[in-house]
Amino acid sequence: MTPLVAGTGLFIPGRLKETSLSLAAGTLTCLIGPNGSGKTSLLHALAGIGGRSGGLRVGDVDPRTLGPGQRSLFCAYLPASRDISWPLTAADVVALGLTGGSEPHRVAEMLAALDLTAMADRRIDRMSTGERSRVLIARALASRPKLLLLDEPVANLDPLWQLRLMDYLRNLARTEGSALLVAMHDLELARIYADRLIIMQDGAIAADGESAELLDGPHIPAIFGIEKKDGAWRPV
Repeated sequence: MTPLVAGTGLFIPGRLKETSLSLAAGTLTCLIGPNGSGKTSLLHALAGIGGRSGGLRVGDVDPRTLGPGQRSLFCAYLPASRDISWPLTAADVVALGLTGGSEPHRVAEMLAALDLTAMADRRIDRMSTGERSRVLIARALASRPKLLLLDEPVANLDPLWQLRLMDYLRNLARTEGSALLVAMHDLELARIYADRLIIMQDGAIAADGESAELLDGPHIPAIFGIEKKDGAWRPV
């Protein structure tokens, strides 16, 4: 597959060791690892949060050098925290993800995709955490960015919406030709949906490959301290 994203020499002192990776257009890559292993730090380095470190190219462009309006066309980042209290409606929040926020048809399209049409005029600070999560996901996806960096997108979602969202993201990668890097803890969702799996440990990439091969191999017991017995994950 043709590389769309190339990140080289990415580094955050004390959190992320020097790391390089490339992501192919049209693929969904899952990023797993224990708490504190460097997943969020890698997403931050790619998104240019906390100071620029290393090089990044999405196609021929480093989106971190662009203004917010143009940057959203190349790269979007969804943080793990959903703890916001903005006095804005769901439609207003989704519009924030668009250049100028002046594309009502796209806002309506994203609200419908995340089953939020009936909540378009409801303030986000009066929603449940799961509903708020879906609004923020819609905002991140609204501009059709070429690179999507999603930190725990299924957190706070019920089982049905976890599957619906992952179905949507996988289809989005295929149809839009985007590169998605999704940090998560659910190993079985990673097995089902990942075109590629990256395992983080101690601020570095410990393993990178096909999801079933890595999940059934020695890395999971060694890094996570769990193993699969009788169809269920158990402590080693």
